[in-house]
Amino acid sequence: MGLTYVDGTVRGPEGAQEHVRFLVDSGAAYTLLPHNVWTRIGPERRRSLSLVLADDTEVRRSVSECYIVLEHGEAHTPVILGEPGDEPLLGVVTLEVLGLVLHPFARRLQPMRMMLA
Repeated sequence: MGLTYVDGTVRGPEGAQEHVRFLVDSGAAYTLLPHNVWTRIGPERRRSLSLVLADDTEVRRSVSECYIVLEHGEAHTPVILGEPGDEPLLGVVTLEVLGLVLHPFARRLQPMRMMLA
């Protein structure tokens, strides 16, 4: 299994936008914006969450929302506001909002099979 990256653009509430290269992380719930990105696009901190990292370390981060544009679609999504050193991640909530899943063998995003039942 390898790593999958996708390019996207994130836009803040006043229209400022930044290009971001995201690591697609199917184990992460929320998308994470690096500190230098979110401070330039200006989302407001809405709340704070405790998060557990892969090594079982617990950290606290603020959460907000932004507009995200990927090759596959665009939508509003919740985002974690990263601190210096945090890397950009594309989490499953954003993927679900966009109706996408990660195909682990092809290492690409594809439309999810959605049911209305």
